[in-house]
Amino acid sequence: MVIAVDGPAASGKGTIARAIAAHFQLPHMDTGALYRAAALNLWRWGGDPNSEFEAVRACEDIGSNLEDPELRSEPVSRIASKISAYPAVREALLERQKAFAAQPGGAVLDGRDIGTVIAPDATAKLFVTATEEVRAQRRVRELLARGMPAHFDEVLCDLKARDARDTNRDSAPLAQAPGSIVLDTSNLSVEEAVAQAIALVRARLERLEERN
Repeated sequence: MVIAVDGPAASGKGTIARAIAAHFQLPHMDTGALYRAAALNLWRWGGDPNSEFEAVRACEDIGSNLEDPELRSEPVSRIASKISAYPAVREALLERQKAFAAQPGGAVLDGRDIGTVIAPDATAKLFVTATEEVRAQRRVRELLARGMPAHFDEVLCDLKARDARDTNRDSAPLAQAPGSIVLDTSNLSVEEAVAQAIALVRARLERLEERN
């Protein structure tokens, strides 16, 4: 059983994916963390995010970065959003994600292109979204909770730019996958969003069982 959870930044997809994985006792991968880990390498090296060649090099040896507290910082987030548009960067990280999805027993993955590229045949697909303003408010709270400076107008502007890059890039753009279920979390608490997501996945599994 593979569950794909896609959506824009700060929509709640990561929290929802982790909760689904825990509920169904499946391993979870935050695929965005791979791009952030590469971005962290590039940032610390003083590399150029405008260079696809340097960005691809930064995809090597990212394992030690996956638990780094800097992974969620705004500078790293901005670099990750930029380099994730490079086809060669996406190709460099593609097999790692596909192998995770193909492991025995199944998995839950969240990102921007899980249902469209990484696991197009996923058992269940969710597209998690929320309004730009709500997502910006969430990101501000997240950054402040980590002791990082954050201003709503700047975060909102950054989110809009990131959405534009993600949806308009040539390689694996953010898009609702065919057969995916939309979950708008704008007016939902974390608990409500998680409960709805699990219920949607359960309903999907039940329909599949009935067909078989």
